[in-house]
Amino acid sequence: MLLNQIGIIKSPYKLRTDAPRQGRYSPEISELMVFDEYSDGLDSIKRHEYLYVFYWQDKAERDKLKVTPPGELGEKGVFSIRSPARPNPIALCLVKVQKIENNSLFVKWLDAIDGSPLLDIKPFIKELDCM
Repeated sequence: MLLNQIGIIKSPYKLRTDAPRQGRYSPEISELMVFDEYSDGLDSIKRHEYLYVFYWQDKAERDKLKVTPPGELGEKGVFSIRSPARPNPIALCLVKVQKIENNSLFVKWLDAIDGSPLLDIKPFIKELDCM
């Protein structure tokens, strides 16, 4: 399996403990810096107000299959919760685009730590993504 890092995330969160439990709980702005070789993939992205961002949680623990979620008493399997601790720490975050400048997208609601590898960006499409 091969993943290509398409960019890097610049965020105000320097440590894991700085990041909000869920990105939607924070109005902070983060920058998705897409590498030049992937810039053609941004064509027409301006037509989307909301995007899904996939990134690699490179500081996450990868050896746990059960953890205790915040506010809960017992451990839960990582596939039933949104903990960053998991075998493959791929994060999915719904973000709201604030502005686009060249290869950079400025978004809110992202919970990524500064320097996280950007893996992919996909549009949120209400007709497909809402039940």
